[in-house]
Amino acid sequence: MRWDGYYNLSSINAWIDDLAAEYPKIVTVITGGTSYEGRTIKGLRISHGQGRRVIFLEGGIHSREWISPATVNYITNELLTSDNEETKFAAHNFDWYIFPVTNPDGYVWSFENFRMWRKNRRPVGEHFGIDLNRNWDNNWMVEGASSNPARDDYAGAEPFSEPETKSLSEFIASIGDRIDMYLSFHSYSQMLLLPFGNTTAPLANYHDAREIGIRAMGALSVKYGTQYRTGNIAETIYLATGGSVDWVKEELKVPLVYCYELRDNGTYGFVLPPAQILPNNLEVMDSILELIFQARRFGYLQSSGYSVNASLVFIVAALLAKFLQD
Repeated sequence: MRWDGYYNLSSINAWIDDLAAEYPKIVTVITGGTSYEGRTIKGLRISHGQGRRVIFLEGGIHSREWISPATVNYITNELLTSDNEETKFAAHNFDWYIFPVTNPDGYVWSFENFRMWRKNRRPVGEHFGIDLNRNWDNNWMVEGASSNPARDDYAGAEPFSEPETKSLSEFIASIGDRIDMYLSFHSYSQMLLLPFGNTTAPLANYHDAREIGIRAMGALSVKYGTQYRTGNIAETIYLATGGSVDWVKEELKVPLVYCYELRDNGTYGFVLPPAQILPNNLEVMDSILELIFQARRFGYLQSSGYSVNASLVFIVAALLAKFLQD
């Protein structure tokens, strides 16, 4: 996979299968459920051994936000191929559960019919689609969601009315007690958002999570000077409920939950030029490594104890001993 263009669903799914074939001891294909039109919500697990805590990546829940799957795919590739010591530490010390496209029907429609399509493709009278990021069972329809099926933020008939959100939430809940960090990827606006979307009150571990996020966004800004704002959903972007990150935080008590609103600030909006894919991906990867580093400093992430540097020291020592024997 290259980072100079956007890939359709079949290409992404084929790439996931290729990764599982190339790294059979590390990569496992996983399924987060089935869409309204019968498409598999395909993902992968990257694991270097049993007993590791989980970092979960969710992409593509809003189908027009193509930079979201492109970012998730890049992170996946880095975890499998990078020689960077911090990246190898992250890959080896945690189990990564990764879903690049969690709204497959909408993503296909966005590629093949209407570029700006956001929702899934369930018919509702003369209209189509439910906003899957307003359909989770947490403060459903309280703020920033609509009961009008003509609108982009239509929240559905009831919480988890959609097969995509219902099945994905069940999958997430099945490993919920192992998840230490949950990252959702959207665009655009250059923000790192924390739960919750119904209040500006600093709930749960808001202060720690925000401080960790601010430091990570500092790392993100180093390469290109890109500036992100950090805060909870309600205070930073707008009031909005029924989203995945609020549900994950409140229902599963995951310690660190963030939503990236990726490039840009509105010049191109959802139609981010392919030339910006790689710069976006590079800076986001820097920020994720910093998130992990800072989270460990604050006592949130429990690593497996695997140390890339320690392994290298062991190898060098063994080679030196052999050299001295010879």
